Amino acid sequence: MAEKSCSKGKELYPHLFAPLRIGNIRMKNRIICAPTSPSMIDLNGHFTPEMIAYLEEKAEGGAAVVTYGEAIIHSATGKSHNKQLQLDAFGVRQGMTEAARAIHNAGAYANIQLSHGGKYGGLVSVGGDVATCEVAYGPSHEMTPMGEVQEMPRELVYEIIESYGKAAKLCKETGFDMVQVHAAHGWLFSQFLSPVMNQRTDEFGGSLENRARFFLLTVEAVRNAVGPQFPIEARISGDDLTDIGLGMEDCIKVAEMIDGKVDLINVSCGNHEDPDMFCRTHPSAFYPRGVNVYLAAAVKKHVKTPVACVGSLNDPAQMEEIIASGQADAVEIGRAVLADPYLPKKAYEGRADDITPCLRCYECFGSTVELEMVKCMVNPTMGQQLAAKCPKAEPERKKKVLVVGGGPAGMEAAITAARRGHEVTLAEKSDKLGGNLHPAGAAYFKEDIRKLCDVLARRVERAGVKVLLGTEATPDYVKEFAPDALFVAIGSEELCPPIPGLDSKNVVMAVDAELHPEKLGQKVVIMGGGLVGAEAAVGFHHDGKECTIVEMKPAIAEDVNSFYRGGLMPEVEKAAKCYVNTKVKAVVPEGVLCEKDGEELLLEADTVVCALGLKPLCEKADALAELVDECYIIGDCGKVGKIYDAMNTGYYSAMRV
Repeated sequence: MAEKSCSKGKELYPHLFAPLRIGNIRMKNRIICAPTSPSMIDLNGHFTPEMIAYLEEKAEGGAAVVTYGEAIIHSATGKSHNKQLQLDAFGVRQGMTEAARAIHNAGAYANIQLSHGGKYGGLVSVGGDVATCEVAYGPSHEMTPMGEVQEMPRELVYEIIESYGKAAKLCKETGFDMVQVHAAHGWLFSQFLSPVMNQRTDEFGGSLENRARFFLLTVEAVRNAVGPQFPIEARISGDDLTDIGLGMEDCIKVAEMIDGKVDLINVSCGNHEDPDMFCRTHPSAFYPRGVNVYLAAAVKKHVKTPVACVGSLNDPAQMEEIIASGQADAVEIGRAVLADPYLPKKAYEGRADDITPCLRCYECFGSTVELEMVKCMVNPTMGQQLAAKCPKAEPERKKKVLVVGGGPAGMEAAITAARRGHEVTLAEKSDKLGGNLHPAGAAYFKEDIRKLCDVLARRVERAGVKVLLGTEATPDYVKEFAPDALFVAIGSEELCPPIPGLDSKNVVMAVDAELHPEKLGQKVVIMGGGLVGAEAAVGFHHDGKECTIVEMKPAIAEDVNSFYRGGLMPEVEKAAKCYVNTKVKAVVPEGVLCEKDGEELLLEADTVVCALGLKPLCEKADALAELVDECYIIGDCGKVGKIYDAMNTGYYSAMRV
């Protein structure tokens, strides 16, 4: 008999790719796509085709289970965001059935999170400022800055318990393989569990056992609705990490209360609606990967039910270690499979070095609120899965393609064009690929940008792109090369406004400062409090510098999406003195002369860092573009933007060649 073949991934990560049985399903590996709920829901509270395609791709990526997040079981009181799947909406069954079938057909089990916003159903919440419920019901009456909260009547408590059962039955009937009861992140059950928010005197208030009664009765109702073998997952906190919530000891007691009553316990933490906690619940780049895993490990010591962990995980080797060491039985990953939906498949095939790293930039959260869809900084097709299902026409002929510039836009264009069968040459004037990813990834908390640069460089090589380093593509060079198609990705240059003294020896441009911190003195004044200046201050402070930021606008990092800014600003406040509404008048030998509120002040500095923005190299780009009939200006030289803009323009421009 021939020996059973073993995938490279099973050799590298034997515990991660071992099966796990929960209830009547056998997970093919220990990877679950964590609950996510981008706003691709219609106004009736139904799935859209875009949402179904989004879920389907996750299943195609190789995870064992794909979970849809925050499906509302009682719309009249529990809808916490503007657009959510409403399980009690008329006509919701069709989209749910289609979603479950799409997930199954792509090779995964379909899971769905049952949720209720509690008091946030009637208050303005993150992503919930339109058509909130008429009354905000919480465990007890309270006045909040967002409005008044009424104590949830006992009759309504039992109505909601019944609604959980009905919703779970609906999910089973429409083809979902399991359900998750959400009891964390500050929503309904989390509010009832809180010894501060819950001041009730009936059977749902007082002792921890009473405060947990609502949750436990709901789990019982869900079990009665779906039967003994149908898997139920519960998401709980391992520690609410706030004064108004539960500590670890009580969270473990809650886990013990549901031990044996559910089939999987997913341990998270924090509070979605608390700005200080959001970036811990969904860890920012300022936390280590797996920062919340210890909570699952603590719970696991006290229960027999399998335990799943979360914590911005994206490295298969770390996931393997977590499971092998007994900290958890499964890992749940959210943003990592937006950055790369095929992370599980790549790990299984031994291609972990090709996994696109999540930057933890919160572009996904920001677009969900601002654009009512989802996108990703490093994944051009995220949110575009439905369009991607329509096959792109193959090139009519193989073209000779020249890409000028090896930053993220140029690399993405080169990779995509080469994969489409073209003969691609990439000319980069410096001695390495990466462009502005190098200064952007210089700070201690930007390891993921450095990883992204390495991943893209490897893809360039593997795609068969001919790379010419130390090669400046002048107009004469382009003429001599005579490409069929030209991509101009030469980037941008730093702004140097006409500020007296900006050419002084004590001035260092931001890019130079990031790449060569040894040029900085002890006292550093950063001119410009946008994202570059703010992040630079955090990095320089970490290196031991005394930092000051000067910004004309009324706030630091004002244009950064609110989710990332929530994690960034506490670090900025620790790292630097911030002068907002302050104008730079001149750079002088002693530092920076400024004006604030009509008064002049001197900010002393050994080094002045200029972080006043970038401008596209339009003239140079235009000069090259005129030389070739088929030309694409991509990245910063077209319009200064984010990594998203660079990779997006690179990818979709190359798809047209």
